[in-house]
Amino acid sequence: MKVSEKLTAGWKRFWKEEDGLGTLEILLIIAVLVAIAIVFRKWIIEWVNSLFENTQSEMDKLEGEDILEPGTT
Repeated sequence: MKVSEKLTAGWKRFWKEEDGLGTLEILLIIAVLVAIAIVFRKWIIEWVNSLFENTQSEMDKLEGEDILEPGTT
């Protein structure tokens, strides 16, 4: 058997092997998520900041009010 035939046979065997397929799929999903996060980085940062600002303004509104603990009347 020639070297090229051995390499071709080995490559075909490697390509048909499915043991590492789950890991590859997870790595591809992570890579896509990271790419999306990089592309939308500014929008995500603005959105998170607006959430914190809204939360802070709601807390400021409640600051002077009496807040009851859960289970009390």
